[in-house]
Amino acid sequence: MATPRIFESEYRFCQLLWENEPIRSGALAALCREKLNWKPTTTYTVIRRLSKRGVVKNENCVVTSLVSRAEAESAEVGELLETRFQGSLPAFISAFSRLDRVSDADMDEMLRMIRQYREENHHDEPTD
Repeated sequence: MATPRIFESEYRFCQLLWENEPIRSGALAALCREKLNWKPTTTYTVIRRLSKRGVVKNENCVVTSLVSRAEAESAEVGELLETRFQGSLPAFISAFSRLDRVSDADMDEMLRMIRQYREENHHDEPTD
C-alpha cells in the first residue's frame, strides 16, 4: 500500500504529533495553537482530513499516527525523485552534492550509508 500524501501544513502538524503521540486531541489543538498559530477548528479539520486518508487515527479523543516519520520522508523523496529527476537517484545525488553546505563529513556519512545498504542487501562491491 502506498503511503498517503502529506502536504506541507499537514507535515508540520505531523511533526508535532510524532514528537508527542499518543496525545489527546484537545492537548494537540493547544499545541498547534502555540506552535503553528492554528485555531482549534483548524486542528480538528486536519485531524479529520488525515484520518480519512489513513495518516492518523483519532480514537476516543486520542490521536496517533498511522504513518511514521520515516515512511513520510521516504514517500516525499520518492515523489521528488520521480517528478524532478525522472526517477534517477544518480541525478538527484549529483544535484545534492553540488550544494555548498555539503561537508566532507556529510559525504563520508553518505558513503557509509551506501556501503551499509550494499552489505544489508547483498550487493557486490563495484569493481573499478
